[in-house]
Amino acid sequence: MSRWCACLTADDPAGQVAAMGGRPVPTRAGRHALGLLDGPGAAAGPYRVGDVYATGEVTLHNAPELRARLAAAGSTGAAGGGPVPTDCPDGELLLRAYVRFGAAGLAAADGMFALAIVEGDELVLVRDHMGARTLFHARAGTGDRAAWAASTSLRALQRWPALDTGLHLPAVRSFLTFAYLPGRETLLRGIHEVLPGRCVRLRPDGTSVEETYWEPAEVADERSAAEHARELRELLESATARRLPAAEPVGVLLSGGVDSSLVTALAAKLHDQAVRSYSISFGADAPNELAYSGLVAAHCHTEHQVLTVPGEAVAARLPETVALLDSPVGDPLTVPNLMLAEAVAADGMSVVLNGEGGDPVFGGPKNLPMLIHELHREESGADSRARAYVDSYRKCHSDLPVLLTPGVLAELAQARPVTDLLAPYLTQGRMTSLLNQLLHTNLRTKGAHHILTKVERITASQGLEGRAPLFDRAVVDHAFRVPPRLKLAGTSEKWILKEAVRDLLPPTIVDRPKSGMRVPVQQWLDGPLRELGHDLLLGGSARARGLFREDTIRSWLRREGTLLPRQGGKLWLVLTLELWLRSFEVGA
Repeated sequence: MSRWCACLTADDPAGQVAAMGGRPVPTRAGRHALGLLDGPGAAAGPYRVGDVYATGEVTLHNAPELRARLAAAGSTGAAGGGPVPTDCPDGELLLRAYVRFGAAGLAAADGMFALAIVEGDELVLVRDHMGARTLFHARAGTGDRAAWAASTSLRALQRWPALDTGLHLPAVRSFLTFAYLPGRETLLRGIHEVLPGRCVRLRPDGTSVEETYWEPAEVADERSAAEHARELRELLESATARRLPAAEPVGVLLSGGVDSSLVTALAAKLHDQAVRSYSISFGADAPNELAYSGLVAAHCHTEHQVLTVPGEAVAARLPETVALLDSPVGDPLTVPNLMLAEAVAADGMSVVLNGEGGDPVFGGPKNLPMLIHELHREESGADSRARAYVDSYRKCHSDLPVLLTPGVLAELAQARPVTDLLAPYLTQGRMTSLLNQLLHTNLRTKGAHHILTKVERITASQGLEGRAPLFDRAVVDHAFRVPPRLKLAGTSEKWILKEAVRDLLPPTIVDRPKSGMRVPVQQWLDGPLRELGHDLLLGGSARARGLFREDTIRSWLRREGTLLPRQGGKLWLVLTLELWLRSFEVGA
């Protein structure tokens, strides 16, 4: 199990890799070095095609198709690296596609990957289409003294001796607004995230060039609803089949909603091995959807397990869970997700499927407040939409004037507004339909920087691969060909998705409205997390960092200030942030 790091510098690149904790791997001599890091991940290499080297964390779901494309193109000679060996690992296959076809080769791939390529005097970074695997880079110095470092591990870059880093306050504001970081920024100053579907070229002179090799595009396709549903069903079956492990059982995380249920049903239909489904309970006194998940498990004949997650376990394991994440995610399901991953791994499986992706790709309830806003808004333009989008999150954004200390607010006064992270997606460009603009926003923000990031890091910590068929590239491409009226049909969300799988599931599952998993956050904060919350948020470390006003934190801990308290969710964000900053030893 490992991750990778890379350096481009005139100052002992292999030594810089070692200083980040990496074990340098053989490449040609020069200003570059690649290395493998201890830690949960799937990194391997080096791979070589001609004079091009790479290392990466690469899992391809369409390796046979990519191999066939290379063979058809005559992948021989220096440009193609010669015939493709039958046992060619996924990382080498992706590198061969890049060397032979350039960006088009990356676009043709389907999978989860973060790749570092030594090409000429450049260090080329590649992140997969959807953002299933994370990738970061940083620069130190300028001009002739410029140096670059990159890694799939934020901790590795934090250790890079050439980098003078620290807390990046605009990212603190973004996290408290969205409960994740929705773009290139990280909480560490000077370290940036490579966006999904991008190829970034880092050059010895300190400059960089970003190329987009894939981005979803709206396509007018006025075929009938039945034709769209039929094609979507074929794509869903193909996406699920490609993600099933060969000759071994597969796990499926089953909440009882339509998304996880359809993935469970397709896995049960298509897999020739056992399918084991897993659900969460928060105890007899907490709301749950076990009746629905149990109905689906019985309908699909899976081996079903319900994992009970007591608040005491959440309190005990929250710090270690937050520490697994390269960027914090303010999702109270992180500890339950880790415990589910442990249960799947304990059952001897290497792959666990999930139903993530249905909402951001096909139009879940997140879009309804925005559509209502569009009917009544007085201002035009993307900025108005972006402000409404931020407001719809209902996190801490409106509380920032009373939550952050005056000193922090003063430093943020000149920072670009958080709406700048959203406005590019909410203007007419690639997408003309408002619903498609919203789905594009959801896919490129929450999908890439919350959902997939959380799944990948938590499952990897247990030696698992978490795979999401609904984030399949072909499925997403098709979603943006489906007319908006077939995704949000009247008040029916994800209508075309439901129609595509209606025959697979009981009507009770397909037609019930989305309710979401109700997590007893306030009960945890009032009970087993009470002592931890007080100690962390009012302790010496938090006071020394000087981010939050103590009077506001005390008021929230006492549940004061509103008739319908939402402080539980807000406190969860602040607590998660404090735990993450402590884990990464980030001061003011």
